[in-house]
Amino acid sequence: MDFKEGEILAFDKPYGWTSFGLVAKVRWQLCHRMGVKKLKVGHAGTLDPLATGVLLVCTGKATKRIEELQAHTKEYVATLKLGATTPSFDLEKPIDAVYPTEHITREMVEEVLTRFVGTIEQVPPVFSACKVDGSRAYDLARRGEEVELKAKTLVIDEIELLRCELPEIDIRVVCSKGTYIRALARDIGQALHSGAHLTALRRTRIGDRRVEDCLRLEEFPEWLEQQVIETTENI
Repeated sequence: MDFKEGEILAFDKPYGWTSFGLVAKVRWQLCHRMGVKKLKVGHAGTLDPLATGVLLVCTGKATKRIEELQAHTKEYVATLKLGATTPSFDLEKPIDAVYPTEHITREMVEEVLTRFVGTIEQVPPVFSACKVDGSRAYDLARRGEEVELKAKTLVIDEIELLRCELPEIDIRVVCSKGTYIRALARDIGQALHSGAHLTALRRTRIGDRRVEDCLRLEEFPEWLEQQVIETTENI
């Protein structure tokens, strides 16, 4: 393998890790194995720390393909807890409001999900990496500042109800770049005349790369030892 010329590695990001943290770990292990001081390494498509699943890591000249890879269709499996919201729309922040769920039925959930298939407008979460006047929205939100984000146009190809054990549901979502599943949970909760937040999120596919074929971070050093690595000077 030639990590300077460029490789694309697919990892199953562990729970609790930031995407940046995984990239830093992979970069350190690659440099150590190759005996170099630096190597370009980046990721295509951020995953929240509380999410798991496919994270594409590009090395060397393959970092030029990050934008192309980010445009690929993504698939997620998410667990939503109905009847409660959090400021972050997931478990990063504690519950801030509760709502009734007694009126919600499986049929109602299935009907509501169909409303989100196709081209939709979505306001990103304030706890997100969106830029506001040069600052990350999540930095402003964590400082308690008011954050107002504009709606973005995106495409949801499929939503499938996998499990319905009210007040909890599992859904599978196939969507375009820029989709926030946390914001989708918020909007589904509102459409059900209730509230909702994510309790689990797993990215199962980016393009044709599936999570079951991904490298696991704890296995990466052993996998790396088994590779034949081409070394080039001036990396």
